[in-house]
Amino acid sequence: MSVPVIQLEGIVTRFGHAVVHDGIDLTIPAGEVVSLVGGSGSGKTTLLREIVGLLTPTRGTVRLFGEDLHAGSRAAQARRRRRFGMLFQQGALFSAFNVFENVAFPLRELHGLSEREVRDAVMLKLALVELQPEHALLMPAELSGGMVKRVALARALALEPELLLLDEPTAGLDPDRSAAFVHLIQELQHQLGLTVVLVTHDLDTLAALSSRVAVLAEKRILVCDTLEHIMTIDHPFIERFFRSERSQRALARGMETA
Repeated sequence: MSVPVIQLEGIVTRFGHAVVHDGIDLTIPAGEVVSLVGGSGSGKTTLLREIVGLLTPTRGTVRLFGEDLHAGSRAAQARRRRRFGMLFQQGALFSAFNVFENVAFPLRELHGLSEREVRDAVMLKLALVELQPEHALLMPAELSGGMVKRVALARALALEPELLLLDEPTAGLDPDRSAAFVHLIQELQHQLGLTVVLVTHDLDTLAALSSRVAVLAEKRILVCDTLEHIMTIDHPFIERFFRSERSQRALARGMETA
């Protein structure tokens, strides 16, 4: 049996007296696309940040690729972190850097790469997300919302990760740009064999991309299963989130593009 890409065991998260997570367990095998959904304030983005080490849970264990996220030497932890990339909700591009320098940033952090190697890798990643060479010199303020997402995705893919984490990847995009971005992620996931975890409230995106859906409710993972199975579960959050008339229309649209 292959080692899971992500394994969360007994994750408890507290901020002061507020308990956000209370015993989260979640296992994600290689090659899956798992959408994480939950109500406002349920701790979806917090959990994503704990998976990549930007936050540390109060209690519990985060394992990536079979290894404790925080175990080992600094060099071992750095090698582990190179195996994943993250796209933040607003892109989080460096405003003082142009597109080229934003994508080059994680490559330069490696050291040891020549400028030619950096340039070739950046241009390859820009092409991978369907951006043109001339876009490399643009500043973030000159980019449309859809282009910001693509540049941020190119940066997340710069180190050729095995795991890609996406925080609300289609938030702020109009329906056409959202559909184009979803199609791009589908193509990259198949082409590169990525494992993908995304936080989303957009049901079109969820239905189009997900092999499984993890429902965060009552401070734990209520269920992680196929969308078809989740739709059969009797729970107030699932009823509100998935079964309204508007939700049903969005799910139907997403399934058409899956």
